[in-house]
Amino acid sequence: MGGIKPYKVPAGEGEDVLIEKKSRFIGHVYPVETVEQIQEILAAQRKKYWDASHVVYAYILKDGAMRFSDDGEPQGTSGMPTLDVFRKEEVCNVLCTVVRYFGGTLLGAGGLVRAYGKTAKMALDAAGIAAMQPHLEVLVDCPYNLLEIVRKRFSAFEAAEESAEFGASVLLTLYMPTGRFADFRAEIIDLTSGVVEPLAGEEKMFARRIEEARA
Repeated sequence: MGGIKPYKVPAGEGEDVLIEKKSRFIGHVYPVETVEQIQEILAAQRKKYWDASHVVYAYILKDGAMRFSDDGEPQGTSGMPTLDVFRKEEVCNVLCTVVRYFGGTLLGAGGLVRAYGKTAKMALDAAGIAAMQPHLEVLVDCPYNLLEIVRKRFSAFEAAEESAEFGASVLLTLYMPTGRFADFRAEIIDLTSGVVEPLAGEEKMFARRIEEARA
């Protein structure tokens, strides 16, 4: 799995609302992995917003599958601008729906493009973005007297403690970016004079939230 490159996904679900000339646009972002998941969410959205003027959607999956729907809006004014937000941000495994309640004033093609694109971006900002990166499971068998000394070094290597089993010693299970393990292992061995020797386990993909300022 070490050959898999990091890719961006939603950090979670997100929702936001835009009011434009009395029309109400409700944007939702969902992390998804399959078309089946997407169909279930869309069915639930259509049921929840049965009285809405339009339920527009767009999705992109990691395998390259992507699709959008204008749901009755003029062609090219809603689904495509929604999809373009995620293409620009290079976010995949994502479904975005934008529900519109018509406010009585026509927005025109340009106004619709801006409203749908802005609502999708607001919903993505609410969800946040995470990077899916290869992480290594690391096992650390540590005596009680060295536990806090060892734990203090986790943050420096972006290590997240998954579990701790308390017995004659403490068996910690961590996950850290794969490329950090060699330096982490060397430092812990040096720090504990060889008493604690971290061991590498399986490699998995994990999402790590990208913290970045949004205008």
